Amino acid sequence: MDAVALIESTLTTAMLRAEAGDAPPKLAAAMRHAVFPRGARVRPRLCLAVASACGARDFDAAAAAGAALEFLHCASLVHDDLPCFDDAPIRRGKASVHAAFGAPLAVLAGDALIVLAFQTVALGCAAQPGALAGLIGIVAQSVGMPGGIVAGQAWESEDDVDLARYQRAKTSALFAAAAMAGAVSAGYAPAAWRALGENLGDAYQIADDLCDAAGDAAVCGKPIGQDNALHRPSAVAQYGIDGALDRLDVIAEAAAASIPDCPGAGPLRALIVQEAKRLVPKALVRAAA
Repeated sequence: MDAVALIESTLTTAMLRAEAGDAPPKLAAAMRHAVFPRGARVRPRLCLAVASACGARDFDAAAAAGAALEFLHCASLVHDDLPCFDDAPIRRGKASVHAAFGAPLAVLAGDALIVLAFQTVALGCAAQPGALAGLIGIVAQSVGMPGGIVAGQAWESEDDVDLARYQRAKTSALFAAAAMAGAVSAGYAPAAWRALGENLGDAYQIADDLCDAAGDAAVCGKPIGQDNALHRPSAVAQYGIDGALDRLDVIAEAAAASIPDCPGAGPLRALIVQEAKRLVPKALVRAAA
């Protein structure tokens, strides 16, 4: 299985479906701008990797769930960049959606991507209808209240914020959903896989905090220094650069160790360790060693 090719094919097919017929062309263009060209696609890759490790033979449901999580991730970035939040002019090295298409279309593009995510799961489970209810529940929980990415965004408006709770909702919820959805698509119970996703998501958020504090905007593909400028909680603000690096190492190891027994546990652990090593911004690699 070529995971990247399957992910891109699933995303492209879903986007073409959304653009068909009498779709407003500017909204369709804004949605496509938010999703392509591809980012790292970490969440759908995790979903497929877990499904593969669990011995899945049919990957339609896993690919659909992974694509849905990617659409939700992209929607969250579109909304996060809006003037009412970060007012970020660039994302993934190009103009953010509101900068390219205006705020009204950016709001609508994010909304449409959220709906498209659930449409994608529903259509992708045609061959595995027994997985549909579980996958819809997992995806919905990852984006809504009380602990999904909407809640994560909302914590930025609170006066008293617990860093772990904030980042668990803001970032780790989609990672947990990816791991759990991959397991469900292969016929495994999802609960045991939550820890892998949450730990990996925590590691990615710490890495993002490090990138924001000490990275390069050209490499990160977005403005840096936003956490400090907007007075947002971050691992760097709480632990410092060295402390955040130490915490990243601990959490990455915990992610690899949390993989439940399954046919492909060994290769999956190796993949998680490899992914974790890629998280540290290049400017901090020597300090991390």
